[in-house]
Parts: sequence; structure tokens; C-alpha cells
Amino acid sequence: MFRKESRRNKIRARIRSRVSGTAQKPRLSVFRSNKFIYAQLIDDVNGKTLVSTSSRALTEISPKVDSSALVGKALAEKAVASGISEVVFDRGGYLYHGRVKALADGAREGGLKF
Repeated sequence: MFRKESRRNKIRARIRSRVSGTAQKPRLSVFRSNKFIYAQLIDDVNGKTLVSTSSRALTEISPKVDSSALVGKALAEKAVASGISEVVFDRGGYLYHGRVKALADGAREGGLKF
């Protein structure tokens, strides 16, 4: 395994040991690939994904940070429509910077509290 990936997986495991989502307050999980960003709201108690979206679903092409903010807003709109207003944030071992921060800010702007 690569060093960078194994470091991220260690951080991710440490975060997951502390962060868990319920049906009322699901976990906002972020996955970042080189090209796209994915976000989903997960109920860990029942093991179900409640809401999900990604930058692949966007129709407009924009820089990665901008599309991450749009993904956050889209996720927040779907969550509010399904009756979810509060979440716990799981950055997935990534630094809270750049695309991850833009997604979180977009979700807050869309109406999610965390």
C-alpha cells in the first residue's frame, strides 16, 4: 500500500471510531477521487445510505473546488427535502482544506447544521 493512502486510512479509522450517524443525525461521509468528489448521508445504526450525490451528477463543468461546493449544496437540498437538518461530518481522512472544505461550506449554505 502506498504511504499516502495508508496514512489516510489510519486517520480515517481514527475518525470513524469517534463519529457515528443515526437516522436523526446521519454521518456526512466524503470521498475524494482525483477527478470527482462524492458525498453521502449514512445511518450507521441501520447501515443504510439515506441521501447521496457526487460531482459526476452535475451537468455543468467547473473547477473542482467550485463543483465540490455545488455537490454540498445539492446534498443539503436533498437532505432537507427528506427531513434531515443536522449531520455529523466525516472528512474521510482528508485534510479539511480545499475541496473537502468547499463541500462542507456548500452543505452549510444549503441548510445543514454540523
